[in-house]
Amino acid sequence: MIIYGKQVCLYALTQHFNKIKTVYIANKSANSKDVLPKDLFHKYHDKIKFLEDKWAKSMCKGGNHQGILVEIDDLTQTSFNNIKQSDFILVLDGLTDVGNIGAIVRTAYALGVDSIIMTGVNNLNLSAITRTSSGAMLDMDFMINKNILDHINELGQLGFVFYGAMMDGIDINKLEFNQKRVLVLGNEGDGISKKITKKLNHKVSIEMKHEFNSLNVNSAGSILIHRMSYAVK
Repeated sequence: MIIYGKQVCLYALTQHFNKIKTVYIANKSANSKDVLPKDLFHKYHDKIKFLEDKWAKSMCKGGNHQGILVEIDDLTQTSFNNIKQSDFILVLDGLTDVGNIGAIVRTAYALGVDSIIMTGVNNLNLSAITRTSSGAMLDMDFMINKNILDHINELGQLGFVFYGAMMDGIDINKLEFNQKRVLVLGNEGDGISKKITKKLNHKVSIEMKHEFNSLNVNSAGSILIHRMSYAVK
């Protein structure tokens, strides 16, 4: 898997030494110290390769590589047996935009979500999500499951309470949350799918101070995750 951009690459190089295969620095004539701190340059000296900028752009398909790309081990999905040991699970239902998903993963990891299940999709660009999450995806337990209903039923039997973000829900600030909890976020077009809506224990929303349709899923998810991280029974 190739990731690119200084922030995510420096995070990977700092936190995940054993997963790094190759470090690519664009423009051999450029000062490598402008791309890598001295300690990381020496640490990865044997794995560094220089390449022309045109090849760097090709590897990141025209994205802004900021002078550095890293080949890293592919992400490994977490088994459901491990995910169900969590306290706080986030379900992303039908989300496909890697920018939104990455931003949500970053917030989720920072605020203590234990694991993420992505459902309603066949596959996702995990490299792009890793980049847009600023590397948080490298440390987040996750799985992709197109049909999650069996897992929802099992989690319910284990005592998990399901909270779904919906416009007609109860104000998030008026609730306390079960220790074993699942937050479901739907995509901005269709919201949470009907089959998952039927499994929710509670619908939750964010009270607006001014008349406005809604926040985008990233902004709403950040507020809901923060509240559910601290207002636990």
